[in-house]
Amino acid sequence: MVIRIAMVAGEASGDLLASHLIRALRRHLPEVEFYGIGGPKMQREGFNAHWPSERLAVHGYVDALKRYRELSSIRRGLLAEMLKHPPDAFIGVDAPDFNLWLEARMKKAGVPAIHFVSPSIWAWRAGRLENIVRSVTHMLCLFPFEPALYEGRGIDVTYVGHPFADELPLHPDRETIREQLALPVEQPIIALLPGSRQSEVRNLGPVFIETAKLIIERRPEVRFIVPLATRETRQLFEQALHDAGASELPIRMLFGHAVEAMTAADAVLVASGTASLEAALLKRPMVISYRMGKWQYRLMKRMAYLPWVGLPNILCRESVVPELLQDDATPEKLAEALESWLDDTDRRRALEERFMALHLELRQGTAEKAAAAILPYVTGIRA
Repeated sequence: MVIRIAMVAGEASGDLLASHLIRALRRHLPEVEFYGIGGPKMQREGFNAHWPSERLAVHGYVDALKRYRELSSIRRGLLAEMLKHPPDAFIGVDAPDFNLWLEARMKKAGVPAIHFVSPSIWAWRAGRLENIVRSVTHMLCLFPFEPALYEGRGIDVTYVGHPFADELPLHPDRETIREQLALPVEQPIIALLPGSRQSEVRNLGPVFIETAKLIIERRPEVRFIVPLATRETRQLFEQALHDAGASELPIRMLFGHAVEAMTAADAVLVASGTASLEAALLKRPMVISYRMGKWQYRLMKRMAYLPWVGLPNILCRESVVPELLQDDATPEKLAEALESWLDDTDRRRALEERFMALHLELRQGTAEKAAAAILPYVTGIRA
């Protein structure tokens, strides 16, 4: 009989992660069928998307509440299909608010429920752990400190490393990337990454522009590059430049190419999120920043359990790079923190060594390791 695996992945990051996993599983199970909710990268690997993953994309709590009925209908539709024709396994890729509900019902129905990417219970919402214990058969963790959270709780758990560490080079070639981007090899360059969401660019774009203006006043030789993920975020950043009277600033905008921009840069100013992890794996000095609504920030701060928000600091378990958040995210403080990286060669070298150790720790062959953990549930044999 053909093995059937149901999967749900939301947003672009889940689509990419799931596509790598599908490819790895196919190397062991050429005839396996994958179906459920997924994106274009999964579909290119032969995934049968009954609903596209972009239907799950929500932007904040308000958007999630507005779309609750639609999302609930999709979820119940997939559940009914899986209960009628049970798959050999269900794999929820990230999207915990959507997937844990499905995983609990699949596990109760006797279908192995595998969750790929541990929810950030170590940072906030630790109460979610009990729900995970009830819902999940096997947890696949991206970070090395996460398995200890689940051990002894009746959940099988595997550390699989982070796919960024597999994809990004151990020794980025800055000079070649600068040549490809037509950037001067010797000129100091700062990359500004105000986020991939429109709300992030609205909150951080003007602050990052004012930061650049301050730096240029003191260091007219510095140049800035700004990778922007979408046409909408580019338009928002261009409007912020116009509003700040900063159209003449030496800022070059790129459509995408965030990895190349960070590789080329001497320092990076980055919104807190996965881009900060990419910057760390590229061995780049950085300053992490974030701004959100006042009440949302108060709520998040009350629910947080760690002293850091940036992944580089969380993974290194110390403050290896500055975090300037909310009211501390002023142009003056951001400019000072960035300039200190430009001025301190020894500090930059020490940071590169620390990030190299982190890169090696996270480089585990994520897709193959995840596939090896999943195979026993659908075949009874190990990869």
